[in-house]
Amino acid sequence: MKKFFRHGLIIGKFYPLHAGHSHLIRTALASCERLTVLVIASPTESIPLETRVDWIRGEHPNAIVRSATDDGRTDFSSPAAWDQHMAAAKGLLDSSVDAVFSSHAHGAELARRLKARWIQVDPDRRHTPVSGSAVRNDLSGYWWALAPSVREKLAQRAVVVGSESSGAGQLAKRLAEQLGVPCVPDFREEWTSVRPGGLWAPWHAAEFEFITREQLHAEERGLRSTPKPVVVCAGDMLSAALWNERLLGPGNRAQSILRSALEHPPLIYLLADEDASMHQGSHDEAARRRMQQRFRDVLHNQSTPWVEIRGTAAARLSDAKAAIEAQLSGAFQFAPPAQHPSRGDHGRNVAEHR
Repeated sequence: MKKFFRHGLIIGKFYPLHAGHSHLIRTALASCERLTVLVIASPTESIPLETRVDWIRGEHPNAIVRSATDDGRTDFSSPAAWDQHMAAAKGLLDSSVDAVFSSHAHGAELARRLKARWIQVDPDRRHTPVSGSAVRNDLSGYWWALAPSVREKLAQRAVVVGSESSGAGQLAKRLAEQLGVPCVPDFREEWTSVRPGGLWAPWHAAEFEFITREQLHAEERGLRSTPKPVVVCAGDMLSAALWNERLLGPGNRAQSILRSALEHPPLIYLLADEDASMHQGSHDEAARRRMQQRFRDVLHNQSTPWVEIRGTAAARLSDAKAAIEAQLSGAFQFAPPAQHPSRGDHGRNVAEHR
């Protein structure tokens, strides 16, 4: 297919990348032999610049993606401010451009300064009724507009943990059903069910390396596919670390997994516990109690919110759901975006650009 332009340009914050951005990029790619997408961000914003670049490269591999931070003063009426921003943008281009694609009217000035043609795309958001500010203000309401790679970074994990016979796995499944989201299984339990000798046969350190790797892959799949910005996990790296410690001793590997877990915090931990009379499946009740106390101690000494869940099945489910929803109510807070005249967004006013 004949391309209308040699080199097209899109500049934006992509905070976060959404369906409107992707429509703009696809439109430009269809019209240009080459397309450069410049990602401009401020260090004060919540989503790292590198993450935004990865999103665009993953979703639009045929685009050339360049990036920079820009803390310059924003004044749409100031030629000096435009000059400053244009100098930063031109420094990222490897050749001149002959087309600028944007949705908002400031694209006209950007194109004029680059001696290029301005192509305005979907200025009224009729094709894709979404904006960056809309997503930031109502992540759940605009979850439909986010690609799986974006969902993976923005969704939250609620993790249910507990020693054997605590009912943690069953609680996680019922919670996920109640919330209408995926339940990420505990891969250690899956592996235990198929390994020779089950849980109590001798373990090897390499098994826990395998378990933690597969646990992270399972989390990634759940986060990318969830229809809401949360998933429920029946265990995570923290629980894998404590099982490593129990089965192999508190060696370096257990501590390494635990450090990794604490660097990868969820929204909330839910520690499942039942009445002692219900622990009929425990291999060693004293060891089970020590394990449960170990969970308490570790959770107490880390910064992620956690709640111990007790009582009947119905009470446990109700309390756990309430705890998750309480944390979700304040979870999705984005730092205000810095405004720049070269944004690839559009809207009714400066604060509502894509």
